[in-house]
Amino acid sequence: MTTATFEDLHDLMSTMAGDEKHREAATSTLDALWVLYDRVLRVTPEMAEDRDRFFLSKGHGPMAYYAVLAARGFIDPAELRRFGAFRSPLGMHPDRALVPGVEISSGSLGHGLPLAVGTALGLRARGIPSDVWVLIGDGELDEGSNHEAIAYAGRVGLERLHVIVVDNHSASHGWPGGMEKRFEVEGWSAVRANGRDHDELEAAFRAPHPGAPRLVVADTGVR
Repeated sequence: MTTATFEDLHDLMSTMAGDEKHREAATSTLDALWVLYDRVLRVTPEMAEDRDRFFLSKGHGPMAYYAVLAARGFIDPAELRRFGAFRSPLGMHPDRALVPGVEISSGSLGHGLPLAVGTALGLRARGIPSDVWVLIGDGELDEGSNHEAIAYAGRVGLERLHVIVVDNHSASHGWPGGMEKRFEVEGWSAVRANGRDHDELEAAFRAPHPGAPRLVVADTGVR
């Protein structure tokens, strides 16, 4: 189903049931995931070591992620109907050992960004020109492990590291002045985009950021 369109994703997601409490969290990521996989990422089921990497740190409610992977040919769309069922590989949290195209097992928040920093460092040390992308939620940034990763990545200039924060305004304490400032003070390039506008998201994903890791805040509005 590699010729699927964005409109097809809603049909794919409609075949999944059983995780209604996380459906809103999943749909908030749908636009950013689609633009990334359809327009930006260098990754296909056939690519090996030279592929780009994508880490879904916001691993709870992965329905949108599974739908995109099905649309891009990583998994059989028919498998979506078994989402969350006994012995289905498509669990409530993605498992890298079970689902083709999934780079990290996630769901416990605060791990994706540190893992992405380590991966970007490793690829740079090996001379592999691949980009590493990680998607996290605004509330997830309350986890302290993220702030250590933000500080380190900025100071070593991980230019091939890209972070997408889906901002549905659910962070418990908010971000006075905008979360962009937290990243910029550590040497990151940061931009905010409409999280539902595909052209605006693509422009933000492709914006130059020489010598610095990149943050894109995909603002999906008030939750």
